[in-house]
Amino acid sequence: MPTTSSRSDVALVTGASSGFGLLAAVELARRGLRVFASMRDPVRQDRLRAALDEASLSAEIVRLDVTSADEIEATVSSIEQVAGGVDVLVNNAGYGLGGSVEDISMEELREQFETNFFGLVGLSKRVLPGMRQRRRGRIINVSSIAGRVALPGVSAYCSSKFAVEGFSEAMRHELLPFDVFVSLVEPGTFRTDIFDRNRRIAARASDPTSAWAEMTRRISAIVDGRVEKSTADPREVALVIAEIATSARPRLRYLVGRDARTQRLLARLLPDRLWETAVGRVTGLSDMA
Repeated sequence: MPTTSSRSDVALVTGASSGFGLLAAVELARRGLRVFASMRDPVRQDRLRAALDEASLSAEIVRLDVTSADEIEATVSSIEQVAGGVDVLVNNAGYGLGGSVEDISMEELREQFETNFFGLVGLSKRVLPGMRQRRRGRIINVSSIAGRVALPGVSAYCSSKFAVEGFSEAMRHELLPFDVFVSLVEPGTFRTDIFDRNRRIAARASDPTSAWAEMTRRISAIVDGRVEKSTADPREVALVIAEIATSARPRLRYLVGRDARTQRLLARLLPDRLWETAVGRVTGLSDMA
């Protein structure tokens, strides 16, 4: 990103203890940005530290639970005091919740939105005034192909990402006159902690008496198989994030991964009935009737 001051651009990356957040923090540091890598539990910083050390890079690790308004305020205020403000915000923190609509409780759904959507909104709102006043900035929201194409068994996750997509698009229009650019990164299947440590299943979905227990099992097996077979390099997503952060005029959306591009194309080109039939066959839902 072009700079109008002598200081290095400052990046705040959420969910940097693993996965895309960790890789993005390293790649942004490699590009010369001053990186504040945040995570809910700094005890989990070892993997990031090792990656930074291996690349002979540095980043400042900070605690941040994006669902806490107090922590958002404290973290951003501290960065403003020591570094002058946030120029690049990478909203990456999140997790995936599996289970049918019937099996997901309202509490579980709200928790999904608190992290994946409202945390992103709260942090974006906190850094926006500074970006607008400086008339420069990048807000990079890590969404998913699941924010463009919804599939069964992950309604909570898909809906939270659809919300991120709509919020980001509207916010981009508002901020364009101030040279603040909002972009969405929409990865497909990459082998990261979103499919492991950051993957959760609704409590009811694990109950064998649930009418949807078999569907949940099948879809979980399909996801596990796709992740296991995936040869896509997660660093591809980090490189896209770094490209957006340093681009003069980044686009709104960046699909990342062959499967994401294929899925989006098929969902757009196939008639609805054919697409629904295909999804039903792949997930086994067509056998449940």
